[in-house]
Amino acid sequence: MRAVIQRVSSASVKSEDGSLSQIGPGLLVLLGVAKDDSVEDCTWLAQKTVKLRVFPDHSGQMNLAVSDIGGDILVVSQFTLHASVRKGTRPSFNDAARPELAVPLYARFVTEVQTAIGRQVRTGKFGSLMQVSLVNDGPVTLVIDTKSRD
Repeated sequence: MRAVIQRVSSASVKSEDGSLSQIGPGLLVLLGVAKDDSVEDCTWLAQKTVKLRVFPDHSGQMNLAVSDIGGDILVVSQFTLHASVRKGTRPSFNDAARPELAVPLYARFVTEVQTAIGRQVRTGKFGSLMQVSLVNDGPVTLVIDTKSRD
């Protein structure tokens, strides 16, 4: 699994069916599932995400996690995070998981994050064309890949 995690003042996602999810201060997680991902990857990434200390404490140091500030989380599926442009300029998505694997792992990630923070996580609509808006706070943007845990 690969995630782009952004600390945001606010974020929203609008799906092609018109549904809208939005959050205030917290984390926007763009989540890509690879064809060789497992439940173990999902669990590890969910725990890493909720424990990230990327919010400032009283002295301005990044020492607080999203739950410490009462922040929200918005998770948006993004298979293009597993794109490859090694050959030519047209992206290949061969490493991205097919929906029959990606959908359950995406759902499990959301459930594990919800359990860890003790409240609802907002989401986009898997497989839908979406428009994502955000105000990146900092800016703080991290890329985490479960295949590179060092």
